[in-house]
Amino acid sequence: MFVWGTSISVQDVNAAILMFLRNFRCSSQQQDEVEGKYMKAINHAIEMGGESLDVDANDVFDYDNDLYTKMVRYPLEVLAIFDIVLMDMVSRINPLFEKHIQARIFNLKSSTSMRNLNPSDIEKMVSLKGMVIRCSSIIPEIREAVFRCLVCGHFSDPIVVDKGRISEPTMCMKEECKTKNSMTLVHNRCRFADKQVVRVQETPDEIPEGGTPHTVSLLMHDKLVDAAKPGDRVEITGIYRAMTVRVGQTQRTVKSLFKTYIDCLHIKKTDKSRMDPTETEQSPSQDDQGTPMDYEEQVEKLKELSKRSDIYELLTRSLAPNIWELDDVKKGLLCQLFGGSALTLESGASFRGDINILLVGDPGTSKSQLLQYIHKLAPRGIYTSGRGSSAVGLTAYVAKDPETGETVLESGALVLSDRGICCIDEFDKMSENARSMLHEVMEQQTVSIAKAGIIASLNARTSVLACANPSGSRYNPRLSVIDNIHLPPTLLSRFDLIYLILDKADEQTDRRLAKHIVALHFENPENSEQQVIDLPTLMAYLSYARKNIHPELSEEAAEELTRGYVEMRRRGNFPGSSKKVITATPRQIESLIRLSEALARIRFSNSVGKDDVVEAFRLLEVALQQSATDHATGTIDMDLITTGVSASERMRRDNLVGLTRNIIMEKLQPGGPSTRMPELLEELKQRSINAELHLTDLRNALGTLASEGFVVVHGDTVKRV
Repeated sequence: MFVWGTSISVQDVNAAILMFLRNFRCSSQQQDEVEGKYMKAINHAIEMGGESLDVDANDVFDYDNDLYTKMVRYPLEVLAIFDIVLMDMVSRINPLFEKHIQARIFNLKSSTSMRNLNPSDIEKMVSLKGMVIRCSSIIPEIREAVFRCLVCGHFSDPIVVDKGRISEPTMCMKEECKTKNSMTLVHNRCRFADKQVVRVQETPDEIPEGGTPHTVSLLMHDKLVDAAKPGDRVEITGIYRAMTVRVGQTQRTVKSLFKTYIDCLHIKKTDKSRMDPTETEQSPSQDDQGTPMDYEEQVEKLKELSKRSDIYELLTRSLAPNIWELDDVKKGLLCQLFGGSALTLESGASFRGDINILLVGDPGTSKSQLLQYIHKLAPRGIYTSGRGSSAVGLTAYVAKDPETGETVLESGALVLSDRGICCIDEFDKMSENARSMLHEVMEQQTVSIAKAGIIASLNARTSVLACANPSGSRYNPRLSVIDNIHLPPTLLSRFDLIYLILDKADEQTDRRLAKHIVALHFENPENSEQQVIDLPTLMAYLSYARKNIHPELSEEAAEELTRGYVEMRRRGNFPGSSKKVITATPRQIESLIRLSEALARIRFSNSVGKDDVVEAFRLLEVALQQSATDHATGTIDMDLITTGVSASERMRRDNLVGLTRNIIMEKLQPGGPSTRMPELLEELKQRSINAELHLTDLRNALGTLASEGFVVVHGDTVKRV
């Protein structure tokens, strides 16, 4: 027997596959071991009741080069033979085993890019890398059909689907009946299989200059359904196929252009370095016998690393080592990467565990560099820019599904970076509606939508890292933060840490910075001896901590938090003043708990210690010191961030209004002649202790009095009512 149209003998292939499965030993196995790698895997599958056997194509290549070539060239025929051999072997080992074990090939020698898929690749096995952008819902696909006669009720034998068609019996099979065209399909007796259509887009590093990304459709069946979620980076092995497209739904004529898709055989999440929480659980059982040991060894190494006394400093140094200093900012970002623990109470209330950070600063202070670096490190992350993103692009938008024509929800950037970090550059240049979408995401961690007949609430458990330039590009130290960054106070108060990165002129600092930048281009061996952790280790350390370490507050940490919070609030009481300034709000205490948990995670510790809380307070103080300091009094004032007006400014305005009222009562009679504003201003300047008064201050005070109905203002003239 030969495969049609080729010189491949079925018997030879059958024998080669049998030899491979029985005799293959991997290099780490000793030659005298009783059973090979795949015999072990088959026995394991029978014990566990599995339905598939993962076969590494590299093993096939090493054992039998010829078989590998045939498998890649004629996958449909060779895989069918593979399945027959497997069924034969399984029935010999355990005759009572009913499931059908399929071979799943992965790890081909060469992977193609989506642009290079040609008609010559059709019906061949290909391997692709990409990012999943859309998954359809699960479609039931019929495999075996059963028909019933409408006249006598006789059931036909199951009819198997042949090339996507079912031939309906033309007449009843019962001898007594023999009625023609009386058969109807019985749904409950048919056998269906799961099927799903997935769109995969090529990864950004494969797109040529000036190109747009290509997408490919995948067909998933049975166990592969829901193996990948939108946003995952995957490596796919499958068969590239083409199918005809009808001109109209009712006509049988087909177009001359065919539609291509990939029939998926195996899907593997790439980026082991960005270990996904779902992946590491399966690795010991799925991968070849060598992996679990390596995994345990790696975990041991990471634990050794975490026991170092200077691990916190070491990780800070390893984070973006090419960016000079900015240590406190890096420490904040490190806490964001590790994240706190989300807490859900029995009553249903939940507290987020993600830390949000805002970087504000002068141009050229490497904000975007930090952002790009964090984006590379984060487990799942999307990088967007302020002007380039709209409200729907961030959350979710309603689109027509090209396959079915119905309206579907497409996930936006924030939903795709669920359980990751969403980096937003040029935050100040974002449109208002896009920014208003962030309010809900940053505190409740969901995105709610009600449009086009779709009402949904999507999870967006994401940390937001945003960068903004002050208005007018340079930071003006004489104005408050709110005046510098034109962002609504409601949004600012949702950021746990707000860092100001200012560019101050100082000869020594400038010289060291210049030396550092020059050394990056011209490798000076003296400067590059700094000890840092390499990127893969850092990623592994990060993902292990996020997955396995869930710290809880210890008693002394809880006491320290309470004491510190009360201390922060006490600073707002000025001696001799009845007015109290808010220096911290309950949001700050939640931020402190999250930061302390992240710091405990960095040490691989399952309980938060007192030192973590002290360091969390220090980080918050550094951020607040820069962003919430009221310049008039030099103290921290949370009102600045929550309302945009500091308490001292408010007191000043109140005093001014009182003083203006007194002057008007002395000078003007009700309903009498009016006075002009410059005269009032002169009088005010003489009476007030603070000589810095401007016409705008007076206008504001008169506006307040006019709203009370005390005066009427016409242009420059003021009249008492």
